[in-house]
Amino acid sequence: MTTFFGVRHLSPASAYHLCKELAQKKPDIVLIEGPSDLNDQMKWFTHKETKLPVAILAYTSETPIKMLLYPFAEYSPEYQAILWAYKNKTECRFMDLPSDVFLAINNQKDDDGQEEQKSESRTTEQVYMELERISGQSHNTFWERNFEQIEKGFLQATQEFGKQLRYSSDDLPLRDAENSIREAYMKRVIVQCENEGFKNILCVCGAYHVEGLKQNKPMTDKELDDLPRVQSNATLMPYSYYRLSERSGYGAGNEAPAYFELLWKAMKSGSMENASYEYLTKIAYEQRKQNHMVSAAEVIEATRLANALASIRESKYPVLHDLRDAAITCMGHGNFSEISVSVASTEIGLKIGKLPDGVSRTSIQDDFYRNLKDLKLERYRSPEVQDIKLDLRENIRVKSEKSAFLDLNRSFFLHRLRVINVKFGKLNNIDSVWGEAWTLVWTPEIEIEIVEAALLGETVELAASFKMKELSDNSIDISCAAQVFEDAFLCGMPKAAEYAINKIQSLSIDSAGIAEISKTAQSLSNVIKYGDLRNLSTDGIIPLLSKLYLRACLILESSCKCDDNEANYVIQSIEILNRVQIDNDFLDENEWIELMERVASRDDINTKCSGFAMATLIERGVVGEDMLAVEISRRLSKGVPAELGAGWFEGLARKNRYSLIIRISLWRELDSYLKDLDDEEFKRALVFLRRAFSSFAANEKSDIAENLGQIWGIEPEQVADILMRKTESEDMMQDLDDFDFGDI
Repeated sequence: MTTFFGVRHLSPASAYHLCKELAQKKPDIVLIEGPSDLNDQMKWFTHKETKLPVAILAYTSETPIKMLLYPFAEYSPEYQAILWAYKNKTECRFMDLPSDVFLAINNQKDDDGQEEQKSESRTTEQVYMELERISGQSHNTFWERNFEQIEKGFLQATQEFGKQLRYSSDDLPLRDAENSIREAYMKRVIVQCENEGFKNILCVCGAYHVEGLKQNKPMTDKELDDLPRVQSNATLMPYSYYRLSERSGYGAGNEAPAYFELLWKAMKSGSMENASYEYLTKIAYEQRKQNHMVSAAEVIEATRLANALASIRESKYPVLHDLRDAAITCMGHGNFSEISVSVASTEIGLKIGKLPDGVSRTSIQDDFYRNLKDLKLERYRSPEVQDIKLDLRENIRVKSEKSAFLDLNRSFFLHRLRVINVKFGKLNNIDSVWGEAWTLVWTPEIEIEIVEAALLGETVELAASFKMKELSDNSIDISCAAQVFEDAFLCGMPKAAEYAINKIQSLSIDSAGIAEISKTAQSLSNVIKYGDLRNLSTDGIIPLLSKLYLRACLILESSCKCDDNEANYVIQSIEILNRVQIDNDFLDENEWIELMERVASRDDINTKCSGFAMATLIERGVVGEDMLAVEISRRLSKGVPAELGAGWFEGLARKNRYSLIIRISLWRELDSYLKDLDDEEFKRALVFLRRAFSSFAANEKSDIAENLGQIWGIEPEQVADILMRKTESEDMMQDLDDFDFGDI
């Protein structure tokens, strides 16, 4: 005898009634919808150190990597079936298509059926939309109100629901073909079990498949041989409630994994009311944690309101929708925003699974977890965002070398993960020559990223080395290779750094543009700056940086002959090279200052570049008040086209604003310049000046207002009021609507 128990994945009621059915039927084998080649993974579900949620992950062995995920929560009916079989020493197997077949089919769908997959998704959505139209509620609320609260007849109700859902959406060839193949294979497994002598079989599958398993014929040997396959691997991975939720995009997820755990516990306790009490008190607890006052009376009122809403909406107990409405009304004072954080914590939560040591993993996964333990980073493997500051200097207060360089090795590890696109840590900033600040957070996607990196190498270090070699080989210019070199340095991998340096030298520096050279110089300068700290010799880097610096000085002037768009990149290069020279005293300072003086004085290059060169000289303390006044007078004069004068000022204002603001002569010259312009010239200048001042902070504008007030002989507050006033209704700005901007 074979019993088909149709379930909804991640349904507490499905798990609860399945447990009752198992206890009553006492089958001699339990078959579960899941990849039939992964039965060996079941033993880990019942391990005492396993904490759900967890997921089976199957993935292809070659790129592009395709993956299949089978997640389980404590209230998953499939997990409860495995647990029951283990406790009752009953045979338990997966019965669905092997993972290598599933992956091959999905690969074909990606290649050939993208449009049909979209149509399939739309068709399923249409079915749910029709259900929502008829019932007047979301399909999730419909399910919870009509199925999670069923006390008798659950099996018959879900089978009928699955049948109707199947008939409503069973109209796509691709979907039909895949379901037919799956159900034929599952039927084959059932028949094989019958042939093995099992008399009492219980099959746990999606309610959608029950009708197909009853009607379809088993797959033949020839049909089995004809199935496509790809080479694949499988592993177990910790999962999270957020990843199980619909909010993460998981199609088979539910609205609120943490809430459904409360529902599951209430069902097991025999009192469904407990779920309502637990939910509302948890909301109150979370609100109080955030210093929002919530009284016991408000919780009681919320409970009463939830029960009243359930009665009005014709269900025996409140569902999630009722409870949330009650919480918003009584504890959020009618505003969801007041309790949104508490709702997320109560409904989704931060729960993350755990697996014992020894679980089948790829070698890079083993290396990752070994590093977490050795580097004392295990406590950061949490869905909670945590900050960590690293001191890269040797700790002389400890005895062992391992402890002395703990933070430095942590930095190496986190940078290696960054290079191979494992997003466990985010580098926020470098506090100083010896400090780094990171933000660490764990998500199940990180496990997937680690598995993907298995194709790069067997360990995190080997994967990072392979990745950087690949990036070096594919570098098309010196700046790309320099970025790889800097990454290798940050990762503490001198061989990879040497490989990248050789690549830089093999690329033609003489043909590189100013932007490439400046970025490369910046990367090399960073390595020289931090080299001793990370135990990397910089002897071979200094000559290369000197060569790049000389090349930059030779081509910078000609690079300034450009349009306004290109000028922005040239200005960035000037800023970078200026900092590089300051940080490296072996680079000739006089040569750089002389170059800036030539750029600042030239009239045949982009004036924004000239203005920025002048700002650089001011910052260096080379330009005095008199020299600046002469240059301002020359640049902001009646004979200079408005866009050139305003463009020069825009470049000047890109840095050192405080030193500009305190120079009253600058604002006197600018004021005089604008007064001398006719209306047409003023309109052209205004475009550039507004752009120049757009990035000024409010306090900087106030300081400028004081200067202008002094020049005009009026109170600074009056000027500030005019300058800070919005200009949407000003006639001048309206006139600009008809202004011919030409090439501005």
